[in-house]
Amino acid sequence: MAGTGELGEYLARRPKRADAQRNYDALVTAAREAFAEAGVNASLEEIARRAGVGIGTLYRNFPSRRELFEAVYVDEVQALSRSAADLAHLPPWDALVAWLNRFVAYAATKRALAEELAHDSEVFRRCRAEIYAAGQPMMRRVQEAGVVRPDATFDDVLRLISGIVAFQFPEPGQRDRVLAIALDGLRYPPALA
Repeated sequence: MAGTGELGEYLARRPKRADAQRNYDALVTAAREAFAEAGVNASLEEIARRAGVGIGTLYRNFPSRRELFEAVYVDEVQALSRSAADLAHLPPWDALVAWLNRFVAYAATKRALAEELAHDSEVFRRCRAEIYAAGQPMMRRVQEAGVVRPDATFDDVLRLISGIVAFQFPEPGQRDRVLAIALDGLRYPPALA
């Protein structure tokens, strides 16, 4: 992840012992799945059950529902940010497109969590900074390669993609087609099909 120092204070709250870390990780994984299925109102008891721990363990790790939201959100942002480095071996355009597709998957499933977190909260601001720290170098790389229009900024691209993710499409493949059309609009010189 680009700059874990950005979230260092938040991450310092994670458990240090191996067994406690396993419980923490199991709770975050179970919460991610439960929130994806049932939304932000998923039962905390169900999350604890899925994680294989008692409700007391859940509350020891996450005294409030908001802290659990934050942990899942931060975990997802870290995974997205790390994936930028995982794609560095690809040609610039392929790396950017692969990362933006991961961003779409992340954004589509995390919209409800993000709505529960205040957009002006410290955790939200730090996560946004992590996403930009991961994505801006990829954007510079494609522009330096002459593949993406030079007047586009990473912020422009994220807003474009976020707008696509926010829209409800009537058929499963339509979002992917609209995303491909939008990405073709970034190419420089424009792609000819």
